Amino acid sequence: MTPRLKILYDKNIINNLMNKLNYKNKHEAPKLIKIVLNMGLGEDANDGKKVKTCLEDLSLITGQKAVITKFKKSISNFKTRKGQSAGIKVTLRANKMYEFVDRLVNIALPRIKDFRGLKASGIDESGNYSFGIKEHIIFPEVNFDKVDKIRGLDITIVTSNNSKKGTFELLKELNFPITDKKER
Repeated sequence: MTPRLKILYDKNIINNLMNKLNYKNKHEAPKLIKIVLNMGLGEDANDGKKVKTCLEDLSLITGQKAVITKFKKSISNFKTRKGQSAGIKVTLRANKMYEFVDRLVNIALPRIKDFRGLKASGIDESGNYSFGIKEHIIFPEVNFDKVDKIRGLDITIVTSNNSKKGTFELLKELNFPITDKKER
């Protein structure tokens, strides 16, 4: 079954972006390629039970199995050893990506306490948007009675566009609560 946001993108958002950005071909319009979610574990990386609960939480949030990332090098100042657990990540594509964006924008972000919008400065030169969430319990899939520690989460949205303006317009059309550059 096709996600609701994907249908909306195909019917309305592409046409709106073509008009705003003066594109002649619908394939020029920016689109989402993938979404990467990353959760650093810090000192809890050595504890197997805490790693397992983080894996379960991130898998519940995304609907896809999370992967444990490992350190590639040993660095004594950071007390890291090669092969030791560093964090957890998930890469979403296709339908799961659109379902996640829909839940993120309409359910999770409004649940953040004292939320004033996302900053537009998170858009990089390649047209990707990155932002962090301080509490992973804003997602309704996580039962916060069973959570031992509130953790942060980094989200990177990779788009097909190479300009900041195109990515900004795409995210605005997808109803991301991004504050305009003029307001800062």
